[in-house]
Amino acid sequence: MSDIIRITSDLSHKIEIFSLKEPQLLHYYEPERGIFIAESPLVIGRALDAGYQPLSLLVDESVLKAPDLNIMSRCGDVPVYTAEPELLTQIIGFKLTRGTLCAMRRMELPPAETLCKDARRIAVLENVLNPTNVGAIIRSAAALNIDAVLLTNGCSDPLYRRSARVSMGTVFQIPWTYVGDDYISVLHKLGFKTAAMALCEDSVNIDDNNLMSEPKLAVILGSEGYGLCDETIKSSDYTVMIPMTHGVDSLNVAAASAVAFWQLGR
Repeated sequence: MSDIIRITSDLSHKIEIFSLKEPQLLHYYEPERGIFIAESPLVIGRALDAGYQPLSLLVDESVLKAPDLNIMSRCGDVPVYTAEPELLTQIIGFKLTRGTLCAMRRMELPPAETLCKDARRIAVLENVLNPTNVGAIIRSAAALNIDAVLLTNGCSDPLYRRSARVSMGTVFQIPWTYVGDDYISVLHKLGFKTAAMALCEDSVNIDDNNLMSEPKLAVILGSEGYGLCDETIKSSDYTVMIPMTHGVDSLNVAAASAVAFWQLGR
């Protein structure tokens, strides 16, 4: 493990990378793949387990000797920076909720055809903008028998700090990648039936026997405010609704995903 470098105001430039916005991190090494910031020992550990390369660590001085910070020894000889909590907040612009950040290199994402080749149940996120919802959906997918997650380009990045943290690091445990606007035709060519989660009159209930018996099924979830595109609904093999009570018209997309994955992932 490398030496621990204590940051003072004069050395604040050493940790500027941890204060960059997510789009800046994404394009940090452009035209090569960028970087992301993993937060908390749990998330960092799962990223390391998945083979991601650490670049540097930033550790709150108040938790430097915490038992779960053996994560530092797993990062080899990368720089480990530390400072008092107040100074860190001042420099990076936010308070560390778990005391540890790790800058890591991104890896190349596989094409959807490779990811879904042997899958039985997959999830597709269409223009889900909220990083908290993306992280929560991926956590549910990992927990409830979903084999892979596909995201359209309008979705928030699963490796954004907030998404990865909310997912509890499961973004590094379940395969995911991006797809183009023609993803339904791609899925049909791969043998998947598609199930659009939408509030439509001709929807089937989520426990429909034909739906549940499909050998290969893609569950499609839309954005929080607008739902799925009309063309997506028209092109899908099923339109699926979760029955509601007490006059409630819908669930948050993350909550709906957990219900759908539990029912359809069995």
